[in-house]
Amino acid sequence: MAELSTIARPYAQALFESARTEGSLTGWVEIADELATLAAHPQVAEVVADPKVGAAQTFELLSGLMQSKLSANGANFLHTLIDNGRLAAMPEIAHQLRALKNAAEGVADCLIETAFPLNEVQVNELVAALAKRFGLKLKAEVKVDPELIGGVRVAVGDHVMDTSVRTRLQAMKSALTAA
Repeated sequence: MAELSTIARPYAQALFESARTEGSLTGWVEIADELATLAAHPQVAEVVADPKVGAAQTFELLSGLMQSKLSANGANFLHTLIDNGRLAAMPEIAHQLRALKNAAEGVADCLIETAFPLNEVQVNELVAALAKRFGLKLKAEVKVDPELIGGVRVAVGDHVMDTSVRTRLQAMKSALTAA
């Protein structure tokens, strides 16, 4: 079986082109995220996988559970996913759609993990320094992880910068036990 990323790519690209043409890219990303959340929910997945549940029932279930109202194009997209048995790929489709949107806008998602809460000024200074380093506008998400002990761990795309105390202690442990 093909990888989910391979299956999701044409759907994400088609959604991206369609949404960009319509001028509703942000709305489509939100709808894709909502569909991804529903498709990944264990109870929904169980019902959708039931062979007794038809495509029309699956569509009604998903569209009924959505908080957002599906447009005609949204309904067509959902029908296409259901008819082609690709609903399980929706989380990856949403991920790839967001990546395409970010690339088109010169933006990247940035996950900042800290041992202690940062105030808004600290976050802004850190994001400004990271934006300068990566040459991108960054959408920061900050999470507190006390297991880091101190320092920060930053992930921007495939790049990870880990200056946490936990990582430094692990490096010291490795160096001491290797000798």
